Amino acid sequence: MPPFVQGSVALHVAAAGAALAWPAAWPWALAAVVLNHAALSAAGLWPRSALLGPNVCWLPAAAAARGEVAITIDDGPDPEVTPAVLDLLAEHGAHATFFCIARQAQQHAALTRRIVAAGHSVQNHSLQHRHNFSLLGPAGFRKEIGDAQALLADVTGVLPHCFRAPAGLRNPLLDPVLHQLGLHLVSWSRRGYDTRRSDAQAVWQRLDQGLAGGSILLLHDGHAQRTAAGQAVLLEVLPPLLQRLQQRGLKPVTLATALPPRGAQP
Repeated sequence: MPPFVQGSVALHVAAAGAALAWPAAWPWALAAVVLNHAALSAAGLWPRSALLGPNVCWLPAAAAARGEVAITIDDGPDPEVTPAVLDLLAEHGAHATFFCIARQAQQHAALTRRIVAAGHSVQNHSLQHRHNFSLLGPAGFRKEIGDAQALLADVTGVLPHCFRAPAGLRNPLLDPVLHQLGLHLVSWSRRGYDTRRSDAQAVWQRLDQGLAGGSILLLHDGHAQRTAAGQAVLLEVLPPLLQRLQQRGLKPVTLATALPPRGAQP
């Protein structure tokens, strides 16, 4: 249990004890609990926060020293976009990590297997990308993530070891489930907001800021905005991004390559 969550549990116990021992203090005890819940909610709404448990925002130091970068692509596979993404990656000899929605992967099983056959990695982005994911309890998390694990392993033949929460949102009950399933929670060091922005140049410039060894970049093949030309923003961002990585001597690799399984020794 992370220190922040441990402190929250201790505060609840102390507040209850204070209210019982000194009834007149109950408004202060209640206020402390309300403020703590607000802090827990804020931590869950901050995708890169590590207050609720371990959260991988950068590749390990050894991978960063080798100049490795992880391009991660969410919400697919998409039968219109993903094949073109695979072609672009192949042209540049680059590898990426696809955080797939398990139901999508099952629906487009041949495409999902093509991702793995091309040397890329498929990781867990939940069973169905529920909008209320961050409100689930332990049983809901176990079903949503565990069922996705089983389905993705069945489709690809490889068991994922990384998980990304839908929209990056979660609550304090998620990390114990990820621990049981042996999954890293992975967020990102930089995102382009390509599900909101249709300006590929603006998305690319945002990703380029602070780009360095160890970066984890977030893009989308599913739920992607379309440019004025009508194609997914990702397809216009990838070519300059891959060229910039090559110019800087950075190597795009998969999370399966750069990130050891959770609990493994360095």
